[in-house]
Amino acid sequence: MKLHFTKMHGCGNDYIYFDCFDQTVEHPEALAVTLSDRHFGIGGDGIVLICPSQVADAKMRMFNLDGSEGNMCGNAIRCVGKYLYDSHKVDKTALSIETKSGIKHLNLTVKDGLVDLVQVDMGIPKLSPEEIPVLLEGDRIVDYPIAVDDTSYRITCVSMGNPHCVIFCDDVERLPLSSIGPRLEQHPLFPQRVNTEFVRVIDAHTIQMRVWERGSGETFACGTGACASVVACVLNGLCPMDEDVRVMLRGGDLIIRYTKDGVLMTGGATKVFDGVVQV
Repeated sequence: MKLHFTKMHGCGNDYIYFDCFDQTVEHPEALAVTLSDRHFGIGGDGIVLICPSQVADAKMRMFNLDGSEGNMCGNAIRCVGKYLYDSHKVDKTALSIETKSGIKHLNLTVKDGLVDLVQVDMGIPKLSPEEIPVLLEGDRIVDYPIAVDDTSYRITCVSMGNPHCVIFCDDVERLPLSSIGPRLEQHPLFPQRVNTEFVRVIDAHTIQMRVWERGSGETFACGTGACASVVACVLNGLCPMDEDVRVMLRGGDLIIRYTKDGVLMTGGATKVFDGVVQV
């Protein structure tokens, strides 16, 4: 069986996209594991299915490279918006996309007939421990000390449709993320595992971030993680609300604004190539 795909990325967070308006993808969990392999497959952080929806312009399903299905991906949803417009599935620049975390609303900026930038209304962050979820008591988990092996960390927890644990540090570049990330992802405080962001605050409107994503490991960028990081900065008094914050990721920059009505994320989406794979 042959499947047509499009390789796309948002800030280096790359996925293999399948148009399910025109074809059927069976066993996406196994397909994600096989095709995401960068040596024996196409290579990517996972796969994304772009499907018809009864309640929105399209439905997005995303699967991590370990085969687990994610609730939401901010970088992927921007690429979904670009694909729908550039391939003439839609002829408008205000879109609604159904996800496991609810319907998200996109505004597309078009340049020379193709989508250049996408702003996503990521919704209101969830801060209560039971909604994230994290097995701690209280109304919010802000600057809370935990121990991992023999090291103490102070965590701020946020859900942007999936769970995030934000940790502030002075140097993200030399951080041994490949050893720390799995320990935090699998920490017993997080019953659904967790995405972990390490953040260096450069100034009130600029932060640097590295991310360990549950099910995928370190990625070049994470849209929901960038949103969670800015929310955590506001909660810790490090960045202002209602103002743009530049989040510097390994794959590029995102602009995040945390408002009382929710979190707005603006960034690019890039098509790499089209292809056909035999499965």
